[in-house]
Amino acid sequence: MNQLYWYHSVHSSKDIPSVIRHFKLIFDLTLFKTCSGVAVHLNSAAMDSRTKFVLLWMLLSSTSTGIKLDGNGYVDVIIAIGAKVPQDDRLIDIIKDMVTEGSVYLYEALDKKVYFKEATILVPSHWKSKNVTKSLHSYIIIDNANSTYGDQPYTKQYGECGTMAEYIHFTPEYLLNDAVIQLYGLRGRVFVHEWAHLRWGVYDEYNKEKPFYHSNGRIEATRCSKNIEGQFYEVTAGGSLQPCHIDPQTSLPTDKCKFFPDRNQNTNSSLMSLPSLDSVSTFCRKNEHNNKAPNLQNEKCDNKATWTVIFEDSVDKDALQTLKPLESPPPPPSFKVVQRAQRVVCLILDVSGSMEGARILQQRQAATHFLRYIIEDQASVGIVTFSTSASTLRSLTIIDSDITRETLVQLLPKRASGSTNMCLGLSQGLHVLQKDNGDVLGDEIIFLTDGQATDNIAGCAPSAIQSGAIISTIAFSNSAAQALTEMADKTGGIFFIAKDDMISNQLMDAFASLTLSTGDYTNEPVQLESVGARTSDWFNGTVSVDQTVGNKTSFVIIYEIRFPSIYIQSPSGSIYTQTNMSHDGLLKTVTLNIPGTAEPGDWKYSIQTTSNQAFTITVTSQAAHDDVPPIIVKTHMNQQFSDGTKPMTVFAEVSQNYRPVINAEVWATLESETGSEHTLQLLDNGAGADAFQGDGIYSRYFTKIVNGRNSLKVRVKNQGGQTRFAVQKNSGAPYVPGYVVNGVVQLNPPKPPVSEEPLEVGNFTRTATGESFVVKLSGTTPPNFPPNRITDLSAEIQEDTVLLSWTAPGEDLDQGTAKSYEIRWSFDLDMLRNSFSNGHVVNTAAVSPHEAGSVEQHSFNLSFPIQNGTTLFFAVQSEDEQNAKSETSNIAQASKILHGPKPPGTILYMCFNLLINGQITASL
Repeated sequence: MNQLYWYHSVHSSKDIPSVIRHFKLIFDLTLFKTCSGVAVHLNSAAMDSRTKFVLLWMLLSSTSTGIKLDGNGYVDVIIAIGAKVPQDDRLIDIIKDMVTEGSVYLYEALDKKVYFKEATILVPSHWKSKNVTKSLHSYIIIDNANSTYGDQPYTKQYGECGTMAEYIHFTPEYLLNDAVIQLYGLRGRVFVHEWAHLRWGVYDEYNKEKPFYHSNGRIEATRCSKNIEGQFYEVTAGGSLQPCHIDPQTSLPTDKCKFFPDRNQNTNSSLMSLPSLDSVSTFCRKNEHNNKAPNLQNEKCDNKATWTVIFEDSVDKDALQTLKPLESPPPPPSFKVVQRAQRVVCLILDVSGSMEGARILQQRQAATHFLRYIIEDQASVGIVTFSTSASTLRSLTIIDSDITRETLVQLLPKRASGSTNMCLGLSQGLHVLQKDNGDVLGDEIIFLTDGQATDNIAGCAPSAIQSGAIISTIAFSNSAAQALTEMADKTGGIFFIAKDDMISNQLMDAFASLTLSTGDYTNEPVQLESVGARTSDWFNGTVSVDQTVGNKTSFVIIYEIRFPSIYIQSPSGSIYTQTNMSHDGLLKTVTLNIPGTAEPGDWKYSIQTTSNQAFTITVTSQAAHDDVPPIIVKTHMNQQFSDGTKPMTVFAEVSQNYRPVINAEVWATLESETGSEHTLQLLDNGAGADAFQGDGIYSRYFTKIVNGRNSLKVRVKNQGGQTRFAVQKNSGAPYVPGYVVNGVVQLNPPKPPVSEEPLEVGNFTRTATGESFVVKLSGTTPPNFPPNRITDLSAEIQEDTVLLSWTAPGEDLDQGTAKSYEIRWSFDLDMLRNSFSNGHVVNTAAVSPHEAGSVEQHSFNLSFPIQNGTTLFFAVQSEDEQNAKSETSNIAQASKILHGPKPPGTILYMCFNLLINGQITASL
């Protein structure tokens, strides 16, 4: 029986926090102690009806699966410890201390408006614990370090400014080793720094790539606010200090020059710049924001202050504007410590009359694939069918062997008839799920149907949504009920559409995507190939099995009419034919299971037929080694519902154990339920829809949107290309090399070295299916989008010539070719940002835009000599054939700095003393 016991660190049972729907709850009379504190157990028989009702209401009242504000307090903050992290009970206490400390800093940082109210710590299944839960989604991860970040905390962030990031990553070593406090500051402060990235979508105000810049003839440190004071030195290999040298090419300090802030400051901002300073307790506001600093906050957020983004652009903007400050300090957060349980899944399958023939066969084929290769060991699976009535084909059964899997496969329905009573199917499925422990909280339903409900699905869907089950739905045809989308959306499930056209392979892809990640990708199936075709001749292809996969590799070929001739060749030349494969004539499926670990390299398949028929091939595999996670692909849209007013973006993340995989070839196919299909190459170039170049996130705008439900599928490959693992560039906690105390620099230990060399990746192939999305346009034609905003404009002054560089936008966002550019400049950044048309215009008559994604450069002379020490600001707008203009680009700045003549052999260096009134005192 699955159990969840409630852990908390408060003093009385009345403080038991509200329950999110993914938790399993049972009532027991026992009271016992654990590593996390006191466990409160309630006896079901002893509770009065009022208590039961209140607890039930608490369980069902939550309809969202993410972090949210409950009054002034953040709740549903899930912190997950990675599956590969060995048990160490100290982690629990340190995590609690970090969040509790962070709550105090958060309360002070935002004018006493918010704090951390409730948090849940999710421990791995191999830890000794009796307290289980299911399907929690965590935005805060405690996991082993990746080779490029080491133990530095960071946040995976690639959305627009003001949007939530993907996750925060802390390492166990960061939490257990107090020496890191010297490097990054107190853990509670660092937690708030990363929380701001995660929750509010702000960016760092320091920049390790551009630590200095010119401003009005002076050298400034990249920081916010400019009132932060300190000294600048180079640290020699022996640990001594020497004056900073100047790079003659940039007239800025070399990359060996470091900033050492004063330990005691007269400013309280900013947490996104130097959270380790004791005096720093809040975020930069508009009146103190350093909008000229070359940092990501200015680049990504249109030079806005972090405070402005948090209160005007973030997911919490409405709440933060209306919340009143608390009259007294908030209580410490309450905590629950729970453990992930094994999955409990019920397949609810449509066997109504419209499913007869090819559809019922495709349903069997896809469900068979799910039961044989996708659902993990030790999960519990039940099977329900519905038509005029509903039936239980199998009650919950633990997947404990291949024999059990085959038993379930043989029970899958083979015939279809009758009406489509979806409510009966839902009710029967929920009944099956209740059999294990009396409730369905956190259990999963996979609900497939091909038509409109005969009964009132709109009437029974709300009760299914409120049941606490996670309902993933598959609309198998374009006539499937619209309620499927709502059920998936409101329960944390996934919605898929699947054409009944066999060669799309969409139904197989949908079932293959219904995995539940525990963070341990070494035990999860990876889809290497999924493709279909119709032919009367040969159907050939290549699948690359890379070094990270190879175990449990299977080739599944589905044919439409006649058993074809099949040849599969290994990289070393071994040939597998029908004699090596299993053939199920009723299922029209041929399967090759590679024994042991599949040989790495290119596997070639050839399928020959003499009759015109459709084929699909699906190849899955798992990690080759327990300690080496596979390369994985995740894909999604930035919106699941669109009315066409805001551009839609396709994202695909290619990574291996948190390391980005770059220079891969990534293609997305988006297909509407009416058959309209568009293929886009996704790019990792840091322009257009893509936030950062070389971060393993491949992106593109989707402009050809059409009304209805749409599917998303991504194919990734590297076959003889330049794909490699790259050094990450995500936002992270700033390392401080030391502090100035009473005028003397006190050095911190050096930052532990991490891998800086990109590693080549061999040939590999992957496919991934994202959740389907819905478009509802006010008209029938897609909107006309202007060219995308240019986000990588850079400027350089060479004597009296200005050189601008940027990535070309498109006619429609990042596709096609824009009609023209408008370039303007100013001495005043704010004027150019707020009133672009009032800037000085640059003659662009000779500039012809290139295709989107191309590198653009334009050099020109101004109408006056540029004086030494001058800083200029530049911006660009683009225009399309319908005269629609893009948003103003990022503001690029350039300074002209000329040094006097130097005697031969003189070493040019700059000695930095102090920051006085926000300016660097320097001498050449």
